[in-house]
Amino acid sequence: MPSVRLDLWLWAARFFKTRSLAKHAIDTGKIEIGGQRAKPSRAVRVNDALRIVRGEEIFEVDVRGLSDTRGPASVAQTLYAETEASRQAREAARALRVAERTGYRAPETKPDKRARRLIRALGDIDAM
Repeated sequence: MPSVRLDLWLWAARFFKTRSLAKHAIDTGKIEIGGQRAKPSRAVRVNDALRIVRGEEIFEVDVRGLSDTRGPASVAQTLYAETEASRQAREAARALRVAERTGYRAPETKPDKRARRLIRALGDIDAM
C-alpha cells in the first residue's frame, strides 16, 4: 500500500508553508492520526483520519490522496476531505472571533502631545 511521510503530506496539502513548520507542528503535538500523536516520519495512507491544529483553527480531515510534491491549491484540496462537523465548528469559531472584534474601533489619528502624556502617566500608575 503506498504511503507518504506525514510532514511531506501536510506540506503538499498546503496546511503549512514549509516542511519545517509542519515538522514543528507534529513535534509539538498539534497533529494526530487516528487520535494518537505522530512523528514526522509517520506514513500517511489513504483513508487515515487526521486532526490538525493550526493557530486557532482545528481541522479534522480524511486523507483522500497522496502526494510528496507541492502543487497548485486546486490539486492540494483533492488530497483531503474535511468532515462536515469540523467545517461547521471552524465557521462557528470564526464567527465568534469576528463578533468579539466588532466593538473595537482603531483610533483615527495618533495621540497628540497631551494624550501621550496621559497615556504615559497611566502606564506609570499601573507599574506601581
